[in-house]
Amino acid sequence: MYIMNCTDGENFSQGALTRYAKLQLDPSAAILNYGQGLLEGLKAQRTKDGQILLFRPEENSLRMKMGAERLCMPSPSLEQFIDAVKQTVLANQHWVPPPGKGSLYVRPLLIGSGPILRMGPAPEYTFLVYASPVGNLHKGQMSMKLVIQDKSHRATPGGTGGIKSITNYSPVFKPISEARSTGFSDILFLDAATGKFIEEASSCNVFTVKGNIISTPALQDTILPGITRKSIIDIALSFKYQVEECQLMVEDVMDADEVFCTGTAVGVTPVGSVTYQGKRCEYKTGEDTVTERLRAKLAAIQTGTAEDDFGWTSTLNQA
Repeated sequence: MYIMNCTDGENFSQGALTRYAKLQLDPSAAILNYGQGLLEGLKAQRTKDGQILLFRPEENSLRMKMGAERLCMPSPSLEQFIDAVKQTVLANQHWVPPPGKGSLYVRPLLIGSGPILRMGPAPEYTFLVYASPVGNLHKGQMSMKLVIQDKSHRATPGGTGGIKSITNYSPVFKPISEARSTGFSDILFLDAATGKFIEEASSCNVFTVKGNIISTPALQDTILPGITRKSIIDIALSFKYQVEECQLMVEDVMDADEVFCTGTAVGVTPVGSVTYQGKRCEYKTGEDTVTERLRAKLAAIQTGTAEDDFGWTSTLNQA
């Protein structure tokens, strides 16, 4: 893994690779007491000719910087972030699965590692990157079964839903576990202010398809600006679909032809059904769908089987 440290008020200096190991943290570290931390996620993919591709790591760096400003943290520069990711992937290149068998998931973390008992920003910070091989989360055309839940919310206005704060995830563990125990894949959360508008699932953005129109909730401080989301919008526009970033009402979702989710982990995954207040709506899935056309194009770019007209991928020079 790659690790780099800095003191508050200073910039991150040169980091270094080290063997994957447990971290030593003071019990009063800000990350442990006040949740001052951010995470990112991206994948390295192996191509048919054995090369390794990264997909838009600069977007992860920019999103971390945005989150760091929100949480009063220093952040690595764009160059430092990308160099750390590349070094980590190359040091673990033997763990990148063969084409079609998965990917190397890369997890950058930025944490307040310095000790502080009073509530406030940490005096020291650690940026680290580690990686793990992962299989395909949603294989083939397996679709998701979602439920719209109005008892709990993923994010609230003025909170941290628009950044990848570590504090965003555990508060929804209980409702997600309850939903999965009744056969659902995930929850579609509603906005906390009105309870009328769809925001996103626990860790992925959502899209609807109606005719030639593709819609997704407009970004605000309660919705994470997903990199896969952003990429799918660009691909859809290149295919001449009409894309709307809007307030997506529950009725819009229930009336859609197709629904799909996007994210680093899920990629582009079709939604087979959405249930709301006991009513279940099913959607078109399979080969002959808008969802599959978008998914196939994105996957082809990420794995190097199609021309990258957008300039999103970078090839790592292996030893």
